[in-house]
Amino acid sequence: MAIIECIPNFSEGRRPEVIAAVVDAVRAVPGVRILDASSDAAHHRSVLTFAGDGPAVKQAVLALFGAALPAIDLRQHSGEHPRLGAVDVVPFVPIEGVTMEACVALAKETAAEVAGRFALPVFLYEEAASTPARRNLEDIRRGEFEGLAARLATPAWTPDFGPAAPHASAGATVMGARMPLIAYNINLATDRLDVAKKIATAIRMSSGGFRYVKAMGIPLEDRGIVQVSMNLTNYEKTPIFRVFETVKREAARYGVTVLESEIVGLVPSAALVHAAAWYLQVEGFSADQVLEHKLRQSE
Repeated sequence: MAIIECIPNFSEGRRPEVIAAVVDAVRAVPGVRILDASSDAAHHRSVLTFAGDGPAVKQAVLALFGAALPAIDLRQHSGEHPRLGAVDVVPFVPIEGVTMEACVALAKETAAEVAGRFALPVFLYEEAASTPARRNLEDIRRGEFEGLAARLATPAWTPDFGPAAPHASAGATVMGARMPLIAYNINLATDRLDVAKKIATAIRMSSGGFRYVKAMGIPLEDRGIVQVSMNLTNYEKTPIFRVFETVKREAARYGVTVLESEIVGLVPSAALVHAAAWYLQVEGFSADQVLEHKLRQSE
């Protein structure tokens, strides 16, 4: 059986009733299994993770748009996380029995239907990108919702599907196919936003840091602290422990300590096994030494 993971991010993190309605709309689709749902009030954003085969995942995405768009108005929205749309980004990830090419085809098919059904501009990104300039999400999202009308007015940013003008309340959506990533945040024991931003600049790929790290510094005003918010796009080549240690050392330069870190959504077990083996300095450790992993192999 083909298993595709889908991780839509939608721009609501403060109204539990809206979040529940969006999740319930996806849950009602036959053949879809919800794996995780997390929301953040400071980011004003929710991340939903579900899986199924191609047709089921496509129907779940359409159901999600149907529930989210009437309830979310970006003209009344503000949060720490950048956003282009009410449903901001929808990635399809191959998990088992399916190729990346199949996920790219699914992304394009779903994007076309979303654009037609909801009169919404849709951009394709990552492996589904139509041009190199649209491969990276941050490049597409630059200017956010507020700058979307001006961007769509330029020929270089005509959307891949849908009208060349923003949806009045829902903006636009970015949809594509990619490999698994880890949404990883490190909270600092300070309210100095300049420190978080300097650390983000030091570690992210776009400014000369780690090849597979996207990062930004943001305030968590309700807690009086700041955060280095990251996406790790290849945990094998840039592992969690390397990022954590680098952030800790960079923070120490400013007399700041790490308060805690957090993982948003799901994480491959291998990423945690790698971190545990590194911190414990276990020589020659193998995932086959993990009891649960070995038991699954023997089933």
